[in-house]
Amino acid sequence: MIGDKKLLAIIPARGGSKRLPRKNVLDLAGKPLIAWTIEAALNSSYIDRVIVSTDDEEIMSISRNYGADVPFMRPARFATDEAKSVDVVFHVIKELEIQGENYDFIILLQPTSPFRNSMHIDGAVKILYANDANSVISITKVKHNPLLMNTIPKSGAMNDFIDKKYQNIRSQDLPIYYQLNGAIYLCKVQDLLKEKTFFLKEKSFSYLMGSESSIDIDDKYDFLNAISINKLLSLFFTLSEI
Repeated sequence: MIGDKKLLAIIPARGGSKRLPRKNVLDLAGKPLIAWTIEAALNSSYIDRVIVSTDDEEIMSISRNYGADVPFMRPARFATDEAKSVDVVFHVIKELEIQGENYDFIILLQPTSPFRNSMHIDGAVKILYANDANSVISITKVKHNPLLMNTIPKSGAMNDFIDKKYQNIRSQDLPIYYQLNGAIYLCKVQDLLKEKTFFLKEKSFSYLMGSESSIDIDDKYDFLNAISINKLLSLFFTLSEI
């Protein structure tokens, strides 16, 4: 709970991923990808209930085995490539309301962010509480500054590719830019239902995460990268204990 307010975690995990088939159940360091997010949510000091929204029997079974609730299956219309995460959240909220269960806050935790852990979740909640915020969304620093990027015409010409005022500036001296990392979307239910987005007009704050915790698995290269990072982190912690 956040004070006296109830917090629900929703983990959206459909079975029909295209760029990386069955990604939510792929083995990452000895457990299914979705298990990383379930465990992070269950270990949070603030989350009251963890629900997995899925249309897939295998994902449902795995989720329950790892301690998450799957009180109902997701309808096919919310499991297409075009379905939006916010619509999935609305479906869960509506189904719970029918059962007489209501929450004050929702935290959407995508299973494709395996290295977001309970400390990150609790950190975002603390920012929400400290700022009396309506929403908190996780971000990370961009690796490549957009001021050094541009489009290219069909001719391939690079005339004015970089604005002249940035051409002779070291990259480390440029303004710092941030991007969404897809790991945490925390919001008041009433504001989410009203504005139909986590990006609220008022009192919306960011939660900064490091690049090593911001891996977002979308394709096989992301997955291989996650495997490599996990091995390196495991080796680092092993050596630090020697």
